[in-house]
Amino acid sequence: MDTRETDLHRLELRFAEARLAEPQAIERLARSIERCGQLIPCIAVVQTDTAPWVLVDGYRRVAALRRLGRDTARVEPWSVDLAEALLIVLARGAARPLAALEEALLLRELVQHLGLSEHEVARRSGRDVSWVSRRLQLVCALPEPLLAAVRAGTVSSWAATRVLLPLARANAEHAERLLRALSAAPLSTRELRCWFEHYEKAARAMRERLVDHPGLLVQALRAQDAERTIVQLRAGPEGEFARDCRHLLALLDRLRSRLRNAGALLLGEIRPESAARLCEALDGLHAELQRSLDHDPGRDPPEHPHPAGSGPQPARGQPAAEALA
Repeated sequence: MDTRETDLHRLELRFAEARLAEPQAIERLARSIERCGQLIPCIAVVQTDTAPWVLVDGYRRVAALRRLGRDTARVEPWSVDLAEALLIVLARGAARPLAALEEALLLRELVQHLGLSEHEVARRSGRDVSWVSRRLQLVCALPEPLLAAVRAGTVSSWAATRVLLPLARANAEHAERLLRALSAAPLSTRELRCWFEHYEKAARAMRERLVDHPGLLVQALRAQDAERTIVQLRAGPEGEFARDCRHLLALLDRLRSRLRNAGALLLGEIRPESAARLCEALDGLHAELQRSLDHDPGRDPPEHPHPAGSGPQPARGQPAAEALA
């Protein structure tokens, strides 16, 4: 492999807008290069001896080298036309897998700026025409401000396609306001997913606040999680058991009420094996509770112990297991 140490200023970053910045990835790459050197060369197309080399792969490596204050990069020169170079990058994924949006941006370069048809791009990149068409639809659907935010690394490609794009289609103003808020105070992908779930369920007035201050919701949810953790630590396993018992009692009360009101009709919708498993689970829970009570030295013995050989009995105030079958 022919590689050359080339001055960074000789590289023309013509396709920079077709690659995603992702600052954290660049920072990790810079640390790796500082430790181990540039392990993978960049790829550039050499058109003439005097013209700048057009960088087709290695934009993150160039950004990492500049962050480290380096002036040169190790580059593999290709003597092919630009379209052929981009097609090769698409076909093999280069040094790292391309994000779907990056593939879409490179395809747009090939179709709109280099004059290739979708059929020709598909044939020369080893893809089918429907894949090329879907990728192009992806990039064409994104508003330009959102596309710029993805390129800059302010918004992830996942957030752009799964949150901001659907939001823009439903409410373009809210999408623009959310994008401005994220530019000032970015959220992680997980946080934005959580935000969107709350936005979908929120009333109109609440949505107005959510798009302008998305970070406030995330902070509130963190505080709730922290408080819940504190409560659980204080209560210990005993508290969790008591809470589960309260929830189970409430659920059993609802089931009993529904059975009284429309028992046969409801049970007709339940598969017999499911009803049998429910009865078995209730019987097993009852037996386990009784066994624990019988072996608890701190409790008085039950007032009405089960007669020998009678098997598990329904708890006081509870229906027999057969009533659920």
